Amino acid sequence: MGVLGGGSWGTALAQVMASDGTPVRLWAREAEVVEAINARRENPLFLPGLELSPAIDATDDLEWVAEVSPLLVVTPAQHMRSVLRDLPAHAQTLILCSKGMEAETCRLMHEVAHEQHPDSPVAVLSGPTFAHEVAAGLPTAVTLACEDITLAQALASRVARPTFRPYAAGDVIGAEIGGAVKNVLAIACGVVDGRGLGQNARSALISRGFAEMTRFGLARGARAETMAGLSGLGDLVLTCSSVSSRNFSLGRGLGEGRAAAELLADRRTVAEGAYTAPVLKRAAEALGVDMPIVAAVSALLSGEESVDSAMERLLARPLRPEGV
Repeated sequence: MGVLGGGSWGTALAQVMASDGTPVRLWAREAEVVEAINARRENPLFLPGLELSPAIDATDDLEWVAEVSPLLVVTPAQHMRSVLRDLPAHAQTLILCSKGMEAETCRLMHEVAHEQHPDSPVAVLSGPTFAHEVAAGLPTAVTLACEDITLAQALASRVARPTFRPYAAGDVIGAEIGGAVKNVLAIACGVVDGRGLGQNARSALISRGFAEMTRFGLARGARAETMAGLSGLGDLVLTCSSVSSRNFSLGRGLGEGRAAAELLADRRTVAEGAYTAPVLKRAAEALGVDMPIVAAVSALLSGEESVDSAMERLLARPLRPEGV
């Protein structure tokens, strides 16, 4: 089994996959990460304080990792295409574990993967997952989606571990959209927290944000039950409720009055919602889908609007029946 990406999530997935002794080849771009994992059984750059399994072999050689299947692809969404372009093609099964949309094309990650590796089966792994909890062996449930449900079930069996429970699904679009949209909504919830607007406001934002997520998902061909499942509502609740979320922490900084450029420059790891927000806004507008919270987050990140102005505009929206 192989993992592409030596960040916190990639390392956590490698750790849980190796927990039963399964050999795992982990590709990392950073030489210091490769050296630390192989020499000291740790990744101090992205997942400090965790002793890694001896079954993990780290490398910067894509060819060596490309020889195994399945490959869990855990590179940031905006780098997915370039990594897959460089990955030697062996018709290996790709399990995409990154959440977001490609900025230049508005493509979802499975669309990018199909373009770069048309002969490879593609699946998506998504759900409520904090890397440090997965790496520590705490109970976790995720969606593993593939257009071929038989393959999804087979892959779920391959990656299942006693504390890591994948549920097979056939709705790849829904699984991806849930993961992409929730990152943007988590920024909004962080803003509410940083501004001290209270738990009532955050709960309302999660609920109305879920309505936006569902509208967009259905417009793209997703299933309503997927949006209400682990990769949709489940991931949304987790990410919008904890400072362990990079996106929530980014939003809280914005709510406290700090500039987006300052907050993003200070991060070793990626808050994908910051890149997804403007892309999602464009995609929603192209489909005629109303996503006011996403639009407000995009405006905040670009500096087009202040926190107070964005909140005033959201609160001034016309009253409508709740299901609309």
